[in-house]
Amino acid sequence: MVSVDTPVRSAGLGSWGTAAVPSPLSARLTGHLDAARAFRAARHRFLAGDRIDMGVLATELGVDRTSLFRWVGNRDALLAEVLWSLAVPTFDSADAAVEAVGADRVEGVLTRFVADLIGAAPFRDWITREPSRALRILTTRESPVHRRFVVVTETLLAEELHAGRMATPLPVHDLATVLVRVAESYTYSDLIAGEEPSAERAAAALALVLAPTRRPRP
Repeated sequence: MVSVDTPVRSAGLGSWGTAAVPSPLSARLTGHLDAARAFRAARHRFLAGDRIDMGVLATELGVDRTSLFRWVGNRDALLAEVLWSLAVPTFDSADAAVEAVGADRVEGVLTRFVADLIGAAPFRDWITREPSRALRILTTRESPVHRRFVVVTETLLAEELHAGRMATPLPVHDLATVLVRVAESYTYSDLIAGEEPSAERAAAALALVLAPTRRPRP
């Protein structure tokens, strides 16, 4: 079986994902007032169901586009941070709601996360408007959103493995990546395969992947 180091986490799952996989923009948000102001304005527009248009946003902030790009990077970088800022409380809420341990905890947290994404109206509206951009930002290895999702899942696994409540012959990172791909497949199945997104089917698939990791109950 694969051994794991003792996980050391001083923040909620979502915030831990940001800390473990920082981006140029996430690093700037803590100390750059203009970047933080632009980020808050973009997040507000996203939650209101409005398109994040860099020209419109620059005008709203009273600056030119060059200044805005210097503060927050390009549109994809800004969208990625806005999306993850919404994922942070979603992950934390899912983790707090799941009382199970071992593989059941991992399955429960990921299933709740998928269900919340499927039910989030501003998020679903955005991926419907911009499906290609959505898949690029949410599911490609280059995006901090996908890499943070993997890190969060890897952390869940590491905590349960270290506590002796799971076992796996796979490297933890590999198992985390498989679980994330399963979750993404059912969250964005309308974009990927033209099928209705389903948290129930995601749960069944996650349980199947996690079946070999379950410790026998006494």
